[in-house]
Amino acid sequence: MNKTVNINLAGIFFHIDEDAYLKLQRYLEAIKRSFTDSQGRSEIIADIEARISELFTERVKNDRQVIGIKEVEDVITIMGQPEDYLVDDEIFEDEPQHNNYSNIKRKSKKLYRDTETSYVGGVSSGLGHYFGIDALWIRIIWLILVFGGFGTGILIYVLLWILVPEAKTTSEKIVMTGEKVTITNIEKKIKDGFENASIDFQKAGDKLKEGFENASDSISNSVKKIDINKHSSSIKSSSQTFFDTIADVFMFILKMFAKCIGLILMFTGATCAIALTVALIITGFGHSDSVRMSPDFLELANSSGIPFWIVALLGFFALVIPFLLLFYLGLKILVNNLKSIGNVAKFTLLGVWLLSLIGLGFVVAKQGLSYKEKAQVVKTEQLLNIKANDTLKISMQANDYYAENFNRYFDSYNTGFTENGDKVTYSQGVRLIVKSTNDSVAKIRTVRSAKGNSFETAKDRAANINFEYKLDGNLLKLNNHFLIPNNNKHRDQRVEITIYLPEGSFLIADKNTYRYHSNDSYRYNDILDHGMENKYLEVKNNELICNSCPDKDNNDDNFNIDVNINKDGAKLKINADGLEASTNSNAIKIDDTGIKSKTNNVKVNIDEDGIKITSDNEKE
Repeated sequence: MNKTVNINLAGIFFHIDEDAYLKLQRYLEAIKRSFTDSQGRSEIIADIEARISELFTERVKNDRQVIGIKEVEDVITIMGQPEDYLVDDEIFEDEPQHNNYSNIKRKSKKLYRDTETSYVGGVSSGLGHYFGIDALWIRIIWLILVFGGFGTGILIYVLLWILVPEAKTTSEKIVMTGEKVTITNIEKKIKDGFENASIDFQKAGDKLKEGFENASDSISNSVKKIDINKHSSSIKSSSQTFFDTIADVFMFILKMFAKCIGLILMFTGATCAIALTVALIITGFGHSDSVRMSPDFLELANSSGIPFWIVALLGFFALVIPFLLLFYLGLKILVNNLKSIGNVAKFTLLGVWLLSLIGLGFVVAKQGLSYKEKAQVVKTEQLLNIKANDTLKISMQANDYYAENFNRYFDSYNTGFTENGDKVTYSQGVRLIVKSTNDSVAKIRTVRSAKGNSFETAKDRAANINFEYKLDGNLLKLNNHFLIPNNNKHRDQRVEITIYLPEGSFLIADKNTYRYHSNDSYRYNDILDHGMENKYLEVKNNELICNSCPDKDNNDDNFNIDVNINKDGAKLKINADGLEASTNSNAIKIDDTGIKSKTNNVKVNIDEDGIKITSDNEKE
C-alpha cells in the first residue's frame, strides 16, 4: 500500500501518491536547476508551479482523489522536460509550420481581460486576443452599440467586465494569446516583462544594446539552421494516425457549432434583457396612460390596486432573470474559463425570480376574483311617436373628439378629451338588438352591466356607466360609445340596447349601425340581419320584411318547367314562354301577350285590348 502525501502547490492542496510525489519533486528540482542563472528565476518557477497546479485541478474530479504517476506524467508531457528547452524557441521561428489539425487542439485560446493594454477594464483587449483582431475594432463596435443600440454596448461591456476573469498569472496571459503554456513560453514571457520594465533605464546604452542584439541575431541565424523542428515534426506526424486526424476535424466542427449556439444564446438573452429594461423605464416609471403596447398588463395593475410601477417591476424581474441566465449560458459556452457568478448571486436571483412569480400570481388571482360577480342596471322607456304603420329610423352618433370611428370593441377602453379639455374614459362596447312586440307602442330597453368582486360593487360600477340616446321625431340617435368614471376599474362594462317595434311598423337602420347589430340571432333573437341597412323594412310575423326588395322565390329565372307531349294527334307544350295545346280541330295558346283560342270556324283572342271573337262568316 502506497503512502499519500499532501502538498501545497500554488496555494492549492492536493493528495498525491508517494511515488508520484517523488517524480514531481525531481521534475521541479530539474527545472529550478535549469533556471539557476536566469533573470526572474523566482517568478518563472512560481508561474510554472501555478500552471502545474492548474493542470492537476483539471484532472481532479473530487477533493478525495489522489494524484498518481499517470497524472504527473501527463503534466510533464504537456509542460516539457527542462533539457528540451535549452535552445530558445525563437531561433526556429523561420522554420515552416505544419498546417495540420493537431494545431487546432494545441492552440486553443481562453478569454481573459488584458489589463496591461486596457483603457477601462481590459475587455476589448481580451476580445482582440481571443478573436485574433486588433482591439481598436472591438472598441469601435462598442461605440456603435452604445450610440446606435440605445446603450446596449454599456450593459454587455459591464457584464463581460464582471464575468470574464483578468489574466493575472503568466500562464493565463500566455493562454490568452493562444500560445502553448510550456516552460520556455513562461520563461520568455517573464523575461519580456523584465526587458520592458528596464527599457527606461537603458536609453543611454541603446547603441551598445543594438550591437549585442545584432550579434545575437547572427548567432540565432546560424542556430536556425539546426533541423530540430523538422525532425520533431516528422516524429509527431508519424505518430498521428488517419483516424486521429478525422477525430480532430470532427471535434473542431462540434466546437464551432457550439460556439455558434453560444453566440445565439448570448445575443437573444442580451437583446431581450435590454428591451425589457427599456420597456420598464418607459412604461413602469412613466405615466400609465401612455401604455399602448400591453393593455392586459395594465389591467393587472388596475385590478389589484397595487401601484403600476410595482407590478411593472414584478413582471420585469420575472422575465429578465431567465434572459440574463440565457446570456450567461451562451457566454459560458463561448468562454471555458468564465468565472462563476457564485452561490450568493445564484440564490439571490432565484429568490427574486420566485418572489416575482408569487407577486404576479397574487395580482392575477386578485384580478380573477374581481370578475366574480355580475350586475345589471335596466331601464325601459316607451317611444310614443312610433306605433303601428309608423316608421322608425335608427342611427349611431359619434363624438368628433374621442369616438369618431364606428367600431365596436367590447374589451377596449380608451381615454380622450372633450371640447373643453376634460379627460374622459370611454368604450365602444355597445350592442344593438331589434325585436318585435305585440304592444301598440315601440319601446327602448337599455341594460348597463359590469362585474366586480361583490354584487354591490358590480351594481355600483354598472350604475356609473353613462350612455345617452335621443328620439328626434321618428329618428332615434344612439351614442356609439359610453363613458365610465376615470378612476373606475375596467370590469367588463357593457351597454346593450334593445328596440321593440310593434307589428305593422316600419324600420330604416342607418349603415353605421352595421357593426353594432352584429349579433347571434339564435342567442339574442335579433331580427335585424346584415345587409338590411338603409332599406325600408316592415315588422311582420316576428321578422323584418323588405317589401321593395326583389323576391328571389318568384323570380322567372327559377321557372324551370318544360313539358312537351305529342300523342294521337293531340299536342301539349308548357315552358317558360307559356302554354300551347292543340288537337286536329282545336288549338289554345296562353303567353304573356294574352290568351288565343281557335276552332275550325271560330277564333278567340283575349289580350290587353279586350276580347275578340271572329268566324269565317262574321266578326264581332
